[in-house]
Amino acid sequence: MDHAVALVQAYLQLNGYFTSAEYPIIASAGRSGFRTITDIDVLAFRFPSGLPIANPQGRVPRGLDTSEIDPGLGVKSDAVDMIIGEVKEGRVSVNDGARDPDVLRAVVGRLGITSAEEESVIRDLLHSGVATLPNGFTVRFIAFGAFPPGAAVPPCRIISLGHVLNFLQAYVRKHWGMLRHLQFKDPAFGFLMTLEKARRGEAGRRGTQGVEVVPAVGEERKSAPRKSQVRRNR
Repeated sequence: MDHAVALVQAYLQLNGYFTSAEYPIIASAGRSGFRTITDIDVLAFRFPSGLPIANPQGRVPRGLDTSEIDPGLGVKSDAVDMIIGEVKEGRVSVNDGARDPDVLRAVVGRLGITSAEEESVIRDLLHSGVATLPNGFTVRFIAFGAFPPGAAVPPCRIISLGHVLNFLQAYVRKHWGMLRHLQFKDPAFGFLMTLEKARRGEAGRRGTQGVEVVPAVGEERKSAPRKSQVRRNR
């Protein structure tokens, strides 16, 4: 997985989204079978939050805290939100493939709407970067990148990778008391945890600038002057 995509995926998951990274869109290629038209960098869904449900023993299961939604995402808390995310390590841009009407039909078709509603949603997406379905669901384009666009981009919300990184680091530091006991398979979040451990370890480091040489057993005695030698030197 692309490093920037992994970073954005971790960010969206901590904001309560279910994600699919590098989601392939397949089309028929006649006799030769099928071909991939494009990959959607990140496809994400978020459902309105509810109260946690207790198990039969009366205990409320806990997961990662996703209650504090980043205001930069512009999420409607009372509606299902679908994000079509374009991710770049450099300047923000939106590939033509992500705006292909056939690609968008394959994506919004997952929402269980009629063909007429699909066409209306696609028109709104291409015109304004956001569309609201008759059932209240929202579909949006969001472009992520390290640097501002170098050329004009179509209508969408833009979120910098710096903003994403700041959100993740603030989350790790706020919830460190819980997170430090866990192990993470997610590559981006796991790496951030390693960086935070390294940063916190600096406070109790030994040696000079984090470097220390431990001598072998007996070496300290050899290097220390004997009492007789000290007397002679006097």
